[in-house]
Amino acid sequence: MAKKEEQVRIPEIIDSVDSLIAKMDAMRAAQKVFATFTQEQVDKIFYEAASAANKLRIPLAKMAVEETGMGVVEDKVIKNNYAAEYIYNAYKDTKTCGVIEEDKAYGIKKIAEPIGVIAAVIPTTNPTSTAIFKTLISLKTRNAIIISPHPRAKNSTIAAAKVVLDAAVKAGAPEGIIGWIDVPSLELTNEVMKGADIILATGGPGMVKAAYSSGKPALGVGAGNTPVIIDDTADVKMAVNSIILSKTFDNGMICASEQSVTVLEKVYDEVKKEFAKRGCYFLKGDEVDKVRKTIVINGALNAKIVGQKAHTIAKLAGVDVPESTKILIGEVESVNIEEEFAHEKLSPVLAMYKAKTYDEAIEKAEQLVADGGYGHTASLYVNVNEKEKLEKHAAAMKTCRILVNTPSSHGGIGDLYNFKLRPSLTLGCGSWGGNSVSENVGVNHLLNIKTVAERRENMLWFRNPEKVYFKKGCMPVALSELKDIYNKKRAFVVTDSFLYMNGYTKPITDKLDEMGIVYTVFSDVQPDPTLANAQAGAAAMRAFQPDTIIALGGGSAMDAGKIMWVMYEHPEVDFQDMAMRFMDIRKRVYTFPKMGEKAYFVAIPTSSGTGSEVTSFAVITDQETGVKYPLADYELMPNMAIVDADNMMSQPKGLTSASGIDVLTHALEAYASIMASDYTDGLALKSMKNVFNYLPTAYNDGTNVEARCKMADASCMAGMSFNNAFLGVCHSMAHKLGAYHHIPHGVANALLITLVMEFNASEAPAKMGTFSQYQYPHTLERYAECARFCGVEGKDDADVFKKFLVKVEELKKAVGIKATIKDYGVDEKYFLETLDEMVENAFDDQCTGANPRYPLFSEIKEMYLKAYYGK
Repeated sequence: MAKKEEQVRIPEIIDSVDSLIAKMDAMRAAQKVFATFTQEQVDKIFYEAASAANKLRIPLAKMAVEETGMGVVEDKVIKNNYAAEYIYNAYKDTKTCGVIEEDKAYGIKKIAEPIGVIAAVIPTTNPTSTAIFKTLISLKTRNAIIISPHPRAKNSTIAAAKVVLDAAVKAGAPEGIIGWIDVPSLELTNEVMKGADIILATGGPGMVKAAYSSGKPALGVGAGNTPVIIDDTADVKMAVNSIILSKTFDNGMICASEQSVTVLEKVYDEVKKEFAKRGCYFLKGDEVDKVRKTIVINGALNAKIVGQKAHTIAKLAGVDVPESTKILIGEVESVNIEEEFAHEKLSPVLAMYKAKTYDEAIEKAEQLVADGGYGHTASLYVNVNEKEKLEKHAAAMKTCRILVNTPSSHGGIGDLYNFKLRPSLTLGCGSWGGNSVSENVGVNHLLNIKTVAERRENMLWFRNPEKVYFKKGCMPVALSELKDIYNKKRAFVVTDSFLYMNGYTKPITDKLDEMGIVYTVFSDVQPDPTLANAQAGAAAMRAFQPDTIIALGGGSAMDAGKIMWVMYEHPEVDFQDMAMRFMDIRKRVYTFPKMGEKAYFVAIPTSSGTGSEVTSFAVITDQETGVKYPLADYELMPNMAIVDADNMMSQPKGLTSASGIDVLTHALEAYASIMASDYTDGLALKSMKNVFNYLPTAYNDGTNVEARCKMADASCMAGMSFNNAFLGVCHSMAHKLGAYHHIPHGVANALLITLVMEFNASEAPAKMGTFSQYQYPHTLERYAECARFCGVEGKDDADVFKKFLVKVEELKKAVGIKATIKDYGVDEKYFLETLDEMVENAFDDQCTGANPRYPLFSEIKEMYLKAYYGK
């Protein structure tokens, strides 16, 4: 009989060398067990840990900013989201256990073994996202990891590590596979590095040097001093706005962010004008010297400016700039280290140089790299057909990341604005930067690799149901296919009690009787269907076992039907997983189950509003919390849509009004979306034109056949458009306004849409949307295109837009929409009590990501208040 291994006592608080040694001994024992796990076991742990971190991205972001006093909550949300979602997506299919690669023809096999215990040093600039990143890749490779947090960020770092640990252990990982120092000190950090098998070091040069001097293998990073060149062949608008997006991200604390921009003389004035137009401030006269003295003090970066707003830094320097200033720009000449602006600044402060020739620009960039950025990142904006310039730049830069036409903060970390650059929050700088790896840290790092990554736009697609039938009276003809083509036997009809009691289901059931298809009707769908409501319907489906589901009604019936469909075909699904927020639908952590294997889904709308019959979206309410969750996945798209105005002729005026403005909002948001395309634009434009031309008639004369048909078409076309382009922050806010204050969805959109349009139309927004296709703010121009298509003319885009807002407001008034939220009887005290929670939930709504202007919490709050009280 084998001798039972002695259990190692794990101390609760790690605050001394003795407690640390005991902890690491226990972790080694846990790692030996973990090393025996299969790939399937590891992948389950990796998935659950990534999911858990992703779900808590906002609280962790808020905690990091509150604790450190640096950065931007909304941007740290993105970092946490990225650290969980993109890292999971990059490695979910990577083999890390046993044989990971084998080529029998060449006779090569690669076998993966874990290293052991990893020591991870976490910086104060990225306390939660880096902890998420390092713990996830450690779990994926069956290593234990012990974290030494920065003393000024220990609580948030430990909180992030604990989230990952708890989820991993729950999924089957050994207890204590992730650990941390509770009371950080230099002594304990050195002990961690001495006792570990390998060190993952992220932080200042002193700490990284200590890691490399510890006697243990270390994967560290060097200082970043990213120089940017804007060539005279570059797209200036894209270049400047990409730099602003990157340099202001988390107040410039990403190590890959731009520190200087060298502009060819031919386009210098144009570049300067574009920076100023977008809210950047060029320092004048003695202001340059004042900021110089604030950036660097006694030869070292002033810690007080790190991660602070441009206005805050200017105030420290005694310079008066607008509070909305995005970046402080100093026009300087020297690229030597004696020039303070030539340093890495970790803040929204930028040096700007002029170059007469491309060769001069290259020389300046080379010197800036040599002065503190060896090995890290260099950036170039140029026409990509200028191959000689691209090659000259790549050959000259001693950096491991060379980014072309890319915001460097987002481009350097990989996978956001380029393909096949490994996503990471630890960026190796090779031997140039005194590092052991020359690429973004991942699994294996043995060589210095020089990588050139050009900006790329994500593939877009246009997806709709297999069949969409329209024209008044088309329903019986379309339904006949269930028998004639698909040979269906059993149909489950989903609707609400009003439609059922008033005979709306009879034409359907009569047709099913005629075809000999057995059916049952579930008529208990609520106006705002809850998860419990959908579960009841799914239970009825499982009892009946249909091969066809027919959802008849407004958005509620169709949305409920979609959720029932998922639960019927896949009862194992977890609702919270389906509702998980994602940045990119193709990179989400959760994979929706394959639909349609048990039942064919038919959607038949009875109102001209949601467009749900052709969309991949469904909104469901958690009855416990009252929160509305918009689910999104192309697996939710119906197989057949039947848009028959016969089902819409008796819509009441209130529904006609609310649903009609909902259609207009769908079209406007799809057109303004960062994911809009030529394929979606045409549908959106025709839809909104139909609304302006026919909604008043449908509202005042519900029996008008032409108006009803045109509004039905508008609703369906808008649905097709936003099904592919997605929506925006108006819908995010409307979802929460409806959930918290029970305002009908269409009315909620109506109360917010012009406020959101004004918000989006800013030429210098606080933050623009993050999507590689979206190059610079141009929503004003887009709205003007909509206006002109709908018959509005003016002297310029701004004038046309102003008149368009009036036209929208006039339409709302014509169909009975009240002026403010307050006018709908929402209690002021309760509204203000729930406002902050509503703001945060709206920010985190799935629709927010496609908005052309990325909203801050404060901006959403301001719009809510304007909508409540009136402008």
